[in-house]
Amino acid sequence: MHDLTGFQRDLLYVIAGLDEPHGLAIKEELEDYYEKEIHHGRLYPNLDTLVEKGLVEKGEKDRRTNVYTLTRRGRREIEARREWEYQYVEPAESAPA
Repeated sequence: MHDLTGFQRDLLYVIAGLDEPHGLAIKEELEDYYEKEIHHGRLYPNLDTLVEKGLVEKGEKDRRTNVYTLTRRGRREIEARREWEYQYVEPAESAPA
């Protein structure tokens, strides 16, 4: 996970949080988060990179629509990242009020 860009990490989190998301659904989620348009030229090459790294699996919903799911390795990477983050920032639900 350390070699991913912040955008690629955000892609992993969005894919993890949606049920068999397709490119447009991922794009819309990220646009809501970033509050700006995400261009196809940025989205799809980064999705392809995650597929090449073995973190995401790309499948076909139909001939025009691809769906993306995390691989087991992708889930492990997210969990490892969370553990690393928790060393420095406690999760909100366990932090003292």
